[in-house]
Amino acid sequence: MTATTTARSPADLLSGVWGGLALTSGVALTATSGWLIVRASERPVILTLLTAIVAVRAFGMARPFFRHLERLRSHDTALADLATARTSVYAALIPLTPARLGRRSRSAVLTGVVDDLTDVVEAHVRVRVPVLSVIVATTFTALLTAALVPAAGAVVVGWVLSVIVIAAVGLRLERSSQPLLGAARAEVSRVAELVGRHTGELRAIGAEGDVVRDLDRAQRDLGTALRRQSRGRALVSGGVLALTGLATLAMASIAVGADISAGVAALLVVVPAALADALLPLADASRARARSEQSGSRVTALLDQDPALRATGTGTLATAAPHLRLEGVTAGWVDDRIDVGPVDLDLPPGRRLAIVGANGSGKSTLLAVLARALDPRSGRYLVDGRDVRTLDLDAVRDLLAIVDDEPHIFAADLRANLAVAQPDATDVDLVRALRVAGLGDWFDALPSGLETRLGSGGRGVSGGERARLSLARAVVSDRPVVLLDEPVAHLDHPTAAKVMRDVREATAGRTVVLVSHRPEGLDDVDDVLDLTPIHKD
Repeated sequence: MTATTTARSPADLLSGVWGGLALTSGVALTATSGWLIVRASERPVILTLLTAIVAVRAFGMARPFFRHLERLRSHDTALADLATARTSVYAALIPLTPARLGRRSRSAVLTGVVDDLTDVVEAHVRVRVPVLSVIVATTFTALLTAALVPAAGAVVVGWVLSVIVIAAVGLRLERSSQPLLGAARAEVSRVAELVGRHTGELRAIGAEGDVVRDLDRAQRDLGTALRRQSRGRALVSGGVLALTGLATLAMASIAVGADISAGVAALLVVVPAALADALLPLADASRARARSEQSGSRVTALLDQDPALRATGTGTLATAAPHLRLEGVTAGWVDDRIDVGPVDLDLPPGRRLAIVGANGSGKSTLLAVLARALDPRSGRYLVDGRDVRTLDLDAVRDLLAIVDDEPHIFAADLRANLAVAQPDATDVDLVRALRVAGLGDWFDALPSGLETRLGSGGRGVSGGERARLSLARAVVSDRPVVLLDEPVAHLDHPTAAKVMRDVREATAGRTVVLVSHRPEGLDDVDDVLDLTPIHKD
């Protein structure tokens, strides 16, 4: 996972030292308290106990102090690593979008990547630092007990080695359960999304019962995977506790037979219980390690794909109103399949074209070719007579504004949601785009104007408003070609008709390509291309 994380060994080491000192303070606190209680029961002169009393207080204060230093250092490092990893991964995803993201929605892909990256980076806090802390604490404990009674030190070493063996077995169980657990969670998410997004369609075809049964089955599979996963953690947690009991009995036996004072004997007997607090986190560390490995594998598998676009051209464009042509173009998302074509198109500046056809006929595939998200498999895509593969990728994309069926609304204010399409736009430009897109009355009713927060934690946005906001982005971008991918797919007929009227007015004078399976807006185009007859199964 070198592509997604930045290793910081010195930071890990320092965090582990602080964590080890915190655990060591806890062990010393328990051991000293045990010695003090037994020694005090003998009613010695109080002055002989002052050192132990001060030590108890010192260890009691040292434990949270060092724990705070460990958390501060490790979390700062992890957050910095996470920011770096997200930046690099998001940059690596851009060339893969959308052809190499599979059939999951963009939000599902992004959520999965975010969760996986978090698991990978959190291994710093949940695995490396705890393991280093355990090494520091167990080393101190072994040296302390060996200095008092060599046999007691041997017990600690044997006990810790046994815990390491159990932790290794637990890690192996966790690793074996992760693929099944990931598949089960993905299936639950898939079926739940199907139910949530297509309830009406499922009822219309009478398939709601089948989908509910699929969801029940997916939930049962998830429960089975979770129970299997819990075996590893249960083995480590239970094993540590069982070995702690055995170590305590062994220490008690050694203490009884050794020529030591009652206070030292008490210290030896409570040491296993004190050190158990340091060893129990190994159960969570095993799970976190297995999760980070599986998450890292998913991210690596996603990022290691070859882009569907070979952006090798460097040519520039001299026109602001391009003439687009497709000559015998075929294209497909998977290497061994053609999803659309051959197609011939002629789109001079200002031309308005609608692409229609049955589901699976290749409408969105053809739009992806026009948007330079997918290379033609054969044929040529020309811009002003030049093959796009000889032109700079960004230069071609800068000509295009895309409005799709699921426009994203950022959890930010209205200004930021519009300026993403044109960072240099003024507030006057943004308000004009809103009015052109049919959102004038909506904007006038906003109490905070462009500073109104949208999305999560802010003002809700209806489906029609969302479509118009995406249209407003296309307007403010001032790009000469507008590609519309099912812009009214999820709207009722009256709202869809109003949105398409706004589309017509907002894109006047621009080249427009509309992909749709609905009649709204088809009367306002110059040509209609029906892909159904030329679809290749």
